[in-house]
Parts: sequence; structure tokens; C-alpha cells
Amino acid sequence: MGSHLILIGYRGTGKTTVGRVLATKLERAFFDADELVESVAGCSIADIFARGGEPDFRDREAAALAQLCARPPAVLATGGGAILRESNRALLKASGFVVWLAAPPEVLWARICADTATAGRRPALTSRSGEEEVRALLAAREPLYRETADFTVDCSAASPETVADAIFSAWRSS
Repeated sequence: MGSHLILIGYRGTGKTTVGRVLATKLERAFFDADELVESVAGCSIADIFARGGEPDFRDREAAALAQLCARPPAVLATGGGAILRESNRALLKASGFVVWLAAPPEVLWARICADTATAGRRPALTSRSGEEEVRALLAAREPLYRETADFTVDCSAASPETVADAIFSAWRSS
């Protein structure tokens, strides 16, 4: 158990919230890749997308993941699309126990709509209807989440503490 505990999943699954709970439980540091990207860039992810597009953001995200995975064992939360690059998937798998926080599209869309705190920090969804876009992106990303994860937990109805307990149990027995 000397490696990272890494959380992956679509936006709105609770990676940051569950990650903080896990870090407290494990007495480990917690790092959020999106927060690191913003800190290094000096602006929000939405601004990075607006200025340099998704390729610029994905390059910054890959650099942040490399930096985080090189640190002493911690709990890491990735961005929802971190698994899009094969090199990121390989790095995450090599760096620790990877957990996919999963939830159905309608639950994620409801959470995204309710999350006013990060609305200004994240890139806007495209012109498709929001839930339709979540459904399409999630369908495209699910095989990548599945390929990368050592463990999957449904976070649609459980509290962050319950999800963290399930992850902790799976991690300890891995």
C-alpha cells in the first residue's frame, strides 16, 4: 500500500469530495489535478480552453499528472478526461490503485447543474443539450475508465463517506 490511490471518473462523480474524505481517513495528502493545472496556469480551466483549446489543456493536464504521480504516496483526483490519452492511462495504472467513480448520465447532469461553485471554472458544455452531451461523452469514455480502473464504485446514491469506505476496503484487500 505504498502507492497512490487515484480517483478517475466523469465530471460530477465526486472525485474531489471523496478524495478529501479518503485522504483524511488514510492520513495522506490530497491533490486535485485540475487544481494544479489552474494553479500553474494562473487561470481557470475554462480560460485555458478559451485561450488554447482542449489540446493545450490536455498537455497541461498530462504535465500535472506526471508531477503528481512523482510525489510521495497520496490521494489523487484526476480531471474527467484525464483518461483520454493513452500515456495518461498508462501513468495512472503504473502509479497506484485506480478507482473509477461511476454514475449514470442523468445523475451526473443533475450534479453538474447544481454545482454553482465550479460552473465558472469549467469549460461550458457544447451546443448539444447538456444531458445529451454527458450521455455521449460518458459512453465514449466508459471503456477507457474501465480499462484504467482497478476498482469501480457506483457513487450515484451513496454518501462520500460510504464511497470512501468502499474504496478503502477494496484498496486494502488489493
